[in-house]
Amino acid sequence: MKNENNAICEVIPLCKAGLHDEDITRVASCLRSGWITSGPICREFETAFAGYKGIAPEQVLAVSSCTAALHLALLGAGVGAGDEVITTALTFSATVHEIIHVGATPVLADIDSVSWNIDPESICSVITPKTKAILVVHYAGRPCAMDRIMEIARAHDLKVIEDCAHAIETRFHGQAAGTFGDFAAFSFYASKNLTTAEGGMLVGKDPSAVRRLRIASLHGMDRDAWARGNDDKFSYLVVSDGFKYNLSDVHAAIGVGQIARIEENLAAREAIWRSYMEAFSDLPLGLPAPLDGNGDRHARHIFTMRVEDGGGQRRALMRHLQGAGVSSSIHYPPIPAHPYFQDRLGIRARDFPVSFDYGQKTVTIPLYPTMDHGEIARVIDSVRSFFGG
Repeated sequence: MKNENNAICEVIPLCKAGLHDEDITRVASCLRSGWITSGPICREFETAFAGYKGIAPEQVLAVSSCTAALHLALLGAGVGAGDEVITTALTFSATVHEIIHVGATPVLADIDSVSWNIDPESICSVITPKTKAILVVHYAGRPCAMDRIMEIARAHDLKVIEDCAHAIETRFHGQAAGTFGDFAAFSFYASKNLTTAEGGMLVGKDPSAVRRLRIASLHGMDRDAWARGNDDKFSYLVVSDGFKYNLSDVHAAIGVGQIARIEENLAAREAIWRSYMEAFSDLPLGLPAPLDGNGDRHARHIFTMRVEDGGGQRRALMRHLQGAGVSSSIHYPPIPAHPYFQDRLGIRARDFPVSFDYGQKTVTIPLYPTMDHGEIARVIDSVRSFFGG
């Protein structure tokens, strides 16, 4: 990539995994040990994650992806054929796909125009006698209005599942995201604030439910290979239906070190976030709204902004950034904009006006804790130059 002075410059990625030498050493040690699938390091990772969230180790289950965790959460909540699950119109497709995969019907609620999270009043407007659960998404790392959402759930005897793919560090009124609902799903994909390259975590209020889902996550077997090799029982029995959702020790070895640095990394992300907010405050952009306070915390997972003139200007901005060697993306085309969901659910994008408007205008720019001052300045200068700033 060449800049305007024809000098070679590296492309600034949208995200970059913050791997340290100690992470590589830990993975290498796991590989040399001869035990590389689910085992002691996976349990160590679960315990560390539970400690970070302030919950018991028995309430967490490491799995192969956030998608797997969402599937198990829905099953754990008793969602199945004939049920409806309300979720946000602005999310990644996996949130909605897993509702379909358990045989239920996704019912979309619109977002509010300030937080870009699911609008509690929109939830109220689509509750029916078939509604079984509410599946919320803490978009970009900003907490949903969990007080109002839990109030709605209690009033209608509904299960609550939190999609925390963006929200490892998120808090609402001082309480950790993922500890409000009956279940929660976290993502450790390569782009996430805490990564295991691929992986996820299921959190559940009821340890007995998590124990049942642990069995389901590995073919329905009552004991995994590590347990069979470390006691005198040796065998196993299949006691339920099941899936292949376990996380390997190789992946967990990355995560153990990541948890130790998560607050340090968040501080770095917050500093970059502040630089963007200050640098773009005078531009014709819709920037993320400030939090309300009261103990709320944003995970600063992705920095999204709204190009007010819509699709044509957004494409022009993204082309401009590409030419400057700055990556960008769209988070997200709303669920009702996708042909599959339009056909499957009988919906149109314009049925959800706030999500539709935001989906037409959103742009995500680079944000990761190892960005240096030169990279941050390049991103800022590239955005400002597009608007003549």
